[in-house]
Amino acid sequence: MTAKHAGILRRVGRALLEAVVAIAALAVLLVLLLRWIDPWTSAFMVNARLGALLAGDHRYQTHYQWVDLEQISPQAALAVIASEDQQFPFHAGFDFKSIREAVRHNAVSRHKRGASTISQQVAKNLFLWPGQSYLRKGLEAGFTLLIEWCWPKERILEVYLNIAQFGPGVYGVQAAAQRYYHKDARRLNRADSALLAAVLPNPVRLRVEAPSNYVLARRDWIAEQMAELGGTSYLNLVEADANRRP
Repeated sequence: MTAKHAGILRRVGRALLEAVVAIAALAVLLVLLLRWIDPWTSAFMVNARLGALLAGDHRYQTHYQWVDLEQISPQAALAVIASEDQQFPFHAGFDFKSIREAVRHNAVSRHKRGASTISQQVAKNLFLWPGQSYLRKGLEAGFTLLIEWCWPKERILEVYLNIAQFGPGVYGVQAAAQRYYHKDARRLNRADSALLAAVLPNPVRLRVEAPSNYVLARRDWIAEQMAELGGTSYLNLVEADANRRP
C-alpha cells in the first residue's frame, strides 16, 4: 500500500468516525429533548403511512392524539404493565430473566415468545422500524439505554401509552378509547383497559372491536395480573422513580 493510499484510508476512516459521533450526539440530543417535548408522530406511524401509500390504500388514516399521563386512567397504565412488562419499575431497560425464559421457550416451540420491555418497545416504535435485523436490534438496545438514562419511568410509560398501536392506524390509548369505547382515556375502566392491552402483541391481527377467544382469555389473564400486582397502587413504584430523578 502506498503512502497516498494509506492517507486516503485514514481520511475516510476519520470521516466515518466523525459521522458516527455526530449521529450518536444527535440521538442523545433527540432523546433529551423528548423528555419534555411530546412527539407528534413515531417511526412506526410514518412507516405504516408510507406502506399504505405504496400499497395504493388512500383511505388509510392515522388516529393519534397525545394526552398527558394525568389524563390517562391508572387502570390503562396498570394494564399495559401487567400485560407487557411486570418488572418495569425495577429494570434498567432489559428484563434478562424474561429474555432467558423466552430463549428457552422459543428453542422448543413454534409459538415464539417475546421479551421486550416497555422501554425497548418505546425505543423501537418511536425511533426505528419493524424487523429483526441485527442492526435494528443494536440500535434498539442503544436507544433503550439512552431512554432509561435520560427519562424517568413515568415519562417512558407516558410515551408508551401514547404511541403503542391498538389497531390498524390506531395509536395511543386516547385514540383507542375514543374509537372503541367512545370515551376519553381517563374514563377507561379495568375491563376496557385489559382488553386494549390484550391486543398489544399483534394489534393488526388481534382486534378490540371483534375479540377472538384468545383475546378474551388474554384479557381475563391481564385483569387477574392487575389484581395480583396490587391494583393501581403498583403505579406508586413508577412514581417513586420520578421522585428520585433530578
